[in-house]
Amino acid sequence: MARITLLIALLAAFPPLSTDMYLPAIPQLQADWHQPLMVVNLTLICFFVTYCLFMLIYGPVSDRYGRRRPLMVGICIYVAGCLTCALAGNVYALIAARIFQASGAAAASTLSLAMSKDLFEARKREQVLAHIAIIMALAPMAAPVIGGWIMHYFSWRWIFVVQALMGVFAWVGVYSIEEPLQHFQRISPAAAAKVYFRLFRNRRFVGLTLALSILMLPLFGFIAGAPDIYMSHFGMNEQQFGYFFGFNAFAAMIGALLFTRLSRRVSSKVIITACFSGILVSGCLMLILPHHSPWGLALPMWVLTLFLGISRPPSNNLMLEQVEDDVGAASSLIVFTFMTVGAFSMGLISLAWADKITVLGTMAVIVGSATLMFWLKFRQCFFAASGS
Repeated sequence: MARITLLIALLAAFPPLSTDMYLPAIPQLQADWHQPLMVVNLTLICFFVTYCLFMLIYGPVSDRYGRRRPLMVGICIYVAGCLTCALAGNVYALIAARIFQASGAAAASTLSLAMSKDLFEARKREQVLAHIAIIMALAPMAAPVIGGWIMHYFSWRWIFVVQALMGVFAWVGVYSIEEPLQHFQRISPAAAAKVYFRLFRNRRFVGLTLALSILMLPLFGFIAGAPDIYMSHFGMNEQQFGYFFGFNAFAAMIGALLFTRLSRRVSSKVIITACFSGILVSGCLMLILPHHSPWGLALPMWVLTLFLGISRPPSNNLMLEQVEDDVGAASSLIVFTFMTVGAFSMGLISLAWADKITVLGTMAVIVGSATLMFWLKFRQCFFAASGS
């Protein structure tokens, strides 16, 4: 089980590894190519938009043909995209290469979630997702630090070469396992596309997915805005930025680890409620604390990420429990919604705000309040549907 857990975690970590590793390079790309932040951040935004669109394709395809073959094809495209990014000569070539890279990366995280549903029953899956979350948290912790050191000794192009090597390791891991899906859906591609209409009629699934996805607004806003805040505004170098960014990612790992302990004594319902309340409080702290030093962002954002880390395993599991069939498509729709919200947030924070920390705090307060109110009103329905 340990080997398959590590593989699923690596696949699920493709988005943070594909973005956070080159975040330290963004200010240098702005300077070298004489481009504003909004244009350079299109390398992030276009990645996520493409990633989202292709996930909607990989999910139904995997329900029809199995998980392994779409994964292996997608990872091959990803590796080729990484190498294309490394050869980019200007920002527009890099944006195009990132779109190509994302079209392959989309196979990884959405099908990793589907594989967890294929291989583990509900209670075991919740624990596996928690362990995967702990491993995954290492990716955004280590990625910017690694990216900063690669830039220090080599150049930003080698960051994408390292990502390509990661893709090769993932491809070998997928090749070496047996097909996880036991019951294939022998339907036409046109019929497979209709599964999303069935999912949209599942009000519990759609409502819960939307409520949880908006919590990604401050997190993705932080990912896109952190290089400008820490490096351009507070004057940090690449290595210092990597440590501060890794400090925040460390909270996600601690959160997932705390969930594995708390879940033995406290119900998931209580844990999720406490986490949503904590996210709201974190947003208030971000608005109240002075913004004269990087800690005015780092500390409240750490608390917010901690509560997100605690809540993700039970909330992800609860979303999957709202569906019985079309699990691959449901996994695609979950990650699609999360990443679409994230791409919107990245575009929003890239605008010329006078104080990006205040914008992040406002995001956290608004989405924390909305999700908490929705959860308190409808939480019993979701657990009744899951049989908990």
